[in-house]
Amino acid sequence: MDTIQSITEKTKALFSGSNTAEFTEQAKGAMEKSAKMAEDFVAFGKGNIEALVESSKIAAKNVEALGQEAAEYAKTSFESATEAAKTLAAAKSPTEFMKLQGDYARTAFDTMIAEGSRSTERMLKMFGEFAQPISNRVAVATDKMKISA
Repeated sequence: MDTIQSITEKTKALFSGSNTAEFTEQAKGAMEKSAKMAEDFVAFGKGNIEALVESSKIAAKNVEALGQEAAEYAKTSFESATEAAKTLAAAKSPTEFMKLQGDYARTAFDTMIAEGSRSTERMLKMFGEFAQPISNRVAVATDKMKISA
């Protein structure tokens, strides 16, 4: 019976006069803190979505440019091969034919290596640009984790 009376008195004391004001103030502070955390969470999520959209735009732009470069290279290669075929057909001797064919093969190989290097550099640059917005968001997340820890 003493325990029930004790609990009853403590409960009354908690909700009476100055204790009620203190409790209300603490609850209000907790609610404001929760609202601020929710706001921060929504803003952080929005920033993440914006970073993904930006990365997608960068990737699409770069893939389009790579496609255009590949098409241009294919066109140029076809034109060079056509010109080489005409030149080879006009050869006057087997020796001249072999020399012209060797020259064309060397030029085509050098062009292919240069184009491969250019494409590799372009792709590395593209991946760096594509990853930048996401990398920035990771940095923001890391900073937020440091602050909350």
